[in-house]
Amino acid sequence: MSKIKWLLAILSGAALVSLTVSVQAFAAPTSATPARAAAASTSRGPATIVKFSTMTPVTGPYVGATNPIRGVPGGGLPWIITAGTGSLKSDGHLRVRVRGLVLADQAPVPPALQGVNPFPDFQAIVSCQSIGAGGTATITNVSTAEFPASTTGNSNINATVTLPQPCIAPIVFVTSPGAGASWFAATGG
Repeated sequence: MSKIKWLLAILSGAALVSLTVSVQAFAAPTSATPARAAAASTSRGPATIVKFSTMTPVTGPYVGATNPIRGVPGGGLPWIITAGTGSLKSDGHLRVRVRGLVLADQAPVPPALQGVNPFPDFQAIVSCQSIGAGGTATITNVSTAEFPASTTGNSNINATVTLPQPCIAPIVFVTSPGAGASWFAATGG
């Protein structure tokens, strides 16, 4: 019987310690904890608006200018992608990593271009729904600079863009370089 009492005493003590630790974790900061609370709030960095692990290539009805997404036309030929990942932070820091973003292995892509990326550079566009003057709904598209892309369709984009406030439902596009860019891949799956 003494073993049972001993076990109950230990379990009761552990429960009390656990409860005390839990209450301290959720209690308001005291004069003994402000440095710890301040360090936690400043070390977080900008919030992540969107983190993605898939991108979809331009294909089907989105090829060409007939069905643009948020004003961004699709590339003139169908594309394929092996992998596309990235993130967008609230301060506008954008990271995109694409692998195997190349023209599709099918007609209407000319045989000599199938499975090839013919562009030496890609750029990214972040498209946000936002609120314009007078409270109107608007679309704001902001572009990065150009980043090198291999003929096998590999590229790493690491840039900071100026986001509208608010930036609602962002879409990240990987596009052709320069003004009048067309998208080759977009967030989604």
